Amino acid sequence: MTTALLVAGSVIVVVAVIAVVFAVLRPAASPDEKATATRTVSATPSPTPTPTPTFDKTRFSIDDPMSLWVVVDKLRPVNPPSFVPSDLVDANVPAVFTSTLREPAARAVEAMFAAYTAETGDSMRLQSAYRSYEVQSQVYGESNQDDATTARPGFSEHQTGLAVDISPASGECAQNECFANTLPGQWLAANAWQYGFLLRYPSGLTPITGYTFEPWHFRFIGTELAAELHKTGVQTLEEFFGLPPAPDYQ
Repeated sequence: MTTALLVAGSVIVVVAVIAVVFAVLRPAASPDEKATATRTVSATPSPTPTPTPTFDKTRFSIDDPMSLWVVVDKLRPVNPPSFVPSDLVDANVPAVFTSTLREPAARAVEAMFAAYTAETGDSMRLQSAYRSYEVQSQVYGESNQDDATTARPGFSEHQTGLAVDISPASGECAQNECFANTLPGQWLAANAWQYGFLLRYPSGLTPITGYTFEPWHFRFIGTELAAELHKTGVQTLEEFFGLPPAPDYQ
């Protein structure tokens, strides 16, 4: 019995010695193994991406004639027909007839014309700006009542005081499609949006706007909306605001 106990005790001692030797001789964990272990323990969830804010299309009215976003086309007349903007001023730029516009549009035209001259050494002029209901009646009659090129009285963007017709200072291609190939026409097509203007009647979109291509006609809509249209590539107010096409009068 005593001999058995001694043998068992010897075995326990031998096993303990082997365990100590193995622990001493076992290689230390590599830096990569330590890093992996640390990452496993301290891993944290990835942050949730911040959603991109959507453009608020309801911020301003598209019906109020004093709104910078008002939409006027062959299905959406100026309301009331006798509307006259309350903040008309004269823009300090060359003009054939008048440079009268709503104050925000007038200041934007001045900045845009100045930038064009500074960048190109050339100059532009206004062919037409604000038109009252009465003046638009005269213009419409002089066009032989051509609905493809001239708005009927009460349906013209010019009555809002936010629309301009622009030409080279020389008058070359004034109110003609060839304006698109002039230096001012090309510069405006590329840069007008930065000053809050939209080329209102683009080429090929007559079924939506109701008018043939007018590379000289620009509508002031403010820099915020102009930048959004430029970013999204939407070319008309009808498409952007989900309005029906307006190729003809009702």
